[in-house]
Amino acid sequence: MNARIFIDGQSGTTGLGIAARLAAIPAIELARLPEEKRKDPAAKAALLRDVDLVILCLPDAAAKESAALVAALGQAGPRVLDASSAHRVAPGWVYGFPELAKGQAEKVKSAPRVSNPGCYATGAIALLRPLIDAGLLPTDHPLAINAVSGYSGGGKTMIADYQSGVAPDFELYALDLEHKHVPEIVAHARLARRPIFVPSVGNFSQGMLVSIPLFLDDLPGRPKAADLEAAIAAHYAQAEFVRVMPADQDRLEPQSLNGSDGLELHVYGNETRRQALLVAKFDNLGKGASGAAVQNLGLMLGLDVAP
Repeated sequence: MNARIFIDGQSGTTGLGIAARLAAIPAIELARLPEEKRKDPAAKAALLRDVDLVILCLPDAAAKESAALVAALGQAGPRVLDASSAHRVAPGWVYGFPELAKGQAEKVKSAPRVSNPGCYATGAIALLRPLIDAGLLPTDHPLAINAVSGYSGGGKTMIADYQSGVAPDFELYALDLEHKHVPEIVAHARLARRPIFVPSVGNFSQGMLVSIPLFLDDLPGRPKAADLEAAIAAHYAQAEFVRVMPADQDRLEPQSLNGSDGLELHVYGNETRRQALLVAKFDNLGKGASGAAVQNLGLMLGLDVAP
């Protein structure tokens, strides 16, 4: 029997990406609301009773409203996968990064409510959590996280500005240091000290690099960069979508994984200077958004969704 899925907010970038991926899976049937009933709570409730899972691709406030509508349906309601940032640190929601820690994929499989990670948070947590779990990085260590993304993750206005040539080639943003991905980085990387997070956007559609510099002599036991790489590699040894790459390049660009759902992690080191740089590379619309959502959906419904 096919699984019936409703994408609430399918017209956005993430929703369109999810729909395109699900259209290629024979075991998935996409349910839709007529455009004129899109904001009709009664029509939406009726549809929600008739699907197995709803994916929320909405602004945070609207995602909370839809989640509340599902909750009001009780046992008649579907399971929920929220691609907004509304529930990423909310009690009762499982964080949808299956590679986070041992047993996380099993939690996603059985959860009634799963929150899909933010794109920047995916890269930062993927690098930090293995080192914290291995005791190589203290939870209260002062951290600076830098990242650059393609403009496709910035919403309709940003996309239009770049495509029309109005936007600059490169810019830093969220300079109040209050980016909405920071709380989930703190919570799911298990940080006790809030990092400084500096996001930026470039004049390219898709792709992302997240980088974290470290002074090796400031870490417990004064590890080598190779020790950090070994811990990260051990953490993801069985991961399907995450790979630790050799540090054999002196340059990294953000777009080579576009169109894929993979996540590549790099550890660069200079033993003379006792410095290291952690880097995550992925498609911000792949493992950073739609691809991650489909991976979680596959776990929740027991379906093979591998591309």
